[in-house]
Amino acid sequence: MNVTGKNGFVLLGLANHPELQLPLFFVFLIIYMVIMTGNVLIFMLIMADPSLQAPMYFFLQVLSFMDICYSSVTLPRMLVDFLSKDKRITYVGCATQLFFLLFGGASECFLLAVMAYDRYVAICKPLRYVTIMNKTVCLSLTVLSCFAGSVDSLLQTVWIFTLPFCGTHHINYFFCDIPPLIRLSCGDISIYQIQLFTFTILVVVTPLIFILVPLIFILVSYFLIISSILKMTSAEGRQKAFSTCSSHLMVVVLSYGSSSLNYLQPKSINEEGSKKVLALMYTTIMPMLNPLIYSLRNREISEAIKRMMNKTMNRIFFHRK
Repeated sequence: MNVTGKNGFVLLGLANHPELQLPLFFVFLIIYMVIMTGNVLIFMLIMADPSLQAPMYFFLQVLSFMDICYSSVTLPRMLVDFLSKDKRITYVGCATQLFFLLFGGASECFLLAVMAYDRYVAICKPLRYVTIMNKTVCLSLTVLSCFAGSVDSLLQTVWIFTLPFCGTHHINYFFCDIPPLIRLSCGDISIYQIQLFTFTILVVVTPLIFILVPLIFILVSYFLIISSILKMTSAEGRQKAFSTCSSHLMVVVLSYGSSSLNYLQPKSINEEGSKKVLALMYTTIMPMLNPLIYSLRNREISEAIKRMMNKTMNRIFFHRK
């Protein structure tokens, strides 16, 4: 058996056509710049604006920070590979990338569930909102989300890299992820049947727990939220309540939809092209869209951006004078 995993892997990237590498580099460089600019702007805006000090915006600030870190796990390496002929990644480097990728994804899943709970308390228990969602609770829920993400990523990464990798060490992907690494693993079933059984539990059941459980919690929260909104007598109140939830619900649908299809889809439709598109969706497109979705559909953030722009313009003209 020719075991090659210990010597590292080769990331084949998005496309094997050399003429596409430079155009793709500029496309994803622009995307990365948009991700960094948008999320840093949201993060700094919430930190600086006194009107955005509610728990909802604290969680949005954490989400922006997670998106910055999450996209930085894959995009810088992808940009380097577009310009380099040597696309090798070490065994340790691959394991490290997988760990932080899974950590970011699982942590965001739980953070989105926490954000749904925050909206539930704000709409269904408005008089107790400040008491329930105090600073200690918000910080504890954030830490708990990160802890759950770290447990998931550690378990899956450790077990993935205890499997033997043999034959070719080429990964037909643009980063180290569970599906392409599974396809490189091999071993004698009689020797590894206990490991393979445990592996199946961790790779199949763990994503179900860390993706579907938060999703179920979100769905239950929004069922209660919508029920409460429909009971409101004021049309203006209903509209405001729906507007505060629509951005978060849109992010949930896009994030969970793309990641669930990528990890949980049947093998019959498990094609390389569709896998790459879905992976791009949740590792690149969603971190870019999140600031736009929240800024365009949230009145408070839109007004805060306008105030920041007015202050900036006033300072420019003041200094000119």
